[in-house]
Amino acid sequence: MSRGTPTPSARPTATERAARPVIWTPSILAADFGHLADQVAAAEAGGADRFQVDIMDGCFVPNISMGPMFVAALRRLTTRPIEAHLMTARPQDWIAPAAAAGANWIIVHAEATPHLNRMIESIAETGARPAVALNPDTPLVALEECLPALGMVLLMTVNPGFGGQRFIPSVLGKIARLRRIVSSRRLACDIEIDGGVEAETIGAAWESGANNFVAGSAVFGHAQGPAAGLAALRHALRRRV
Repeated sequence: MSRGTPTPSARPTATERAARPVIWTPSILAADFGHLADQVAAAEAGGADRFQVDIMDGCFVPNISMGPMFVAALRRLTTRPIEAHLMTARPQDWIAPAAAAGANWIIVHAEATPHLNRMIESIAETGARPAVALNPDTPLVALEECLPALGMVLLMTVNPGFGGQRFIPSVLGKIARLRRIVSSRRLACDIEIDGGVEAETIGAAWESGANNFVAGSAVFGHAQGPAAGLAALRHALRRRV
């Protein structure tokens, strides 16, 4: 265990939690593509800070989804930052196209490359901001050496590839350990989570140290629409702050 890394049960204090911003990042994967402009506008009205586009190649994950052209289409609909989450076996092939399409953040998986530092440098060279994602069972040591170069780490709280999965509670300890590492090194690094984020799970994730929440079904699948979905998440989190 790295110096400064707590036991899984250790969580940030209330003062530490209050010092970091909450970032709301709806996942476009769950949107109604037939009414995308309306869905994006409703999410913005509900307080969305960013949007995430999942780029899947059918190799790194068993699914195929949106590509850089979709990033470009979303870019025409919003001025909010866009995150391109590369769930691809060869992230190096997707970095430049995603950045050219308008992605402000590009997220690569540590599991997808033996040259993580090179991927981070490649993202920064495009002008986009680099972030690294870890699958639920990938240890933090896979990215600890790269943390100073990152403005965000994405900890998957489901196994990537499909929306609508159940939150994996064992990741909470991992979130807490990463938050302690980031705090002890005084790094300006957001901790994002993705997968199963809903009213019943967001509070525990926040208390563990996450501050950027990717939500798909809970936002775009809400019966009263995306703005109401974000309001429900915000209400659930407010009860724990």
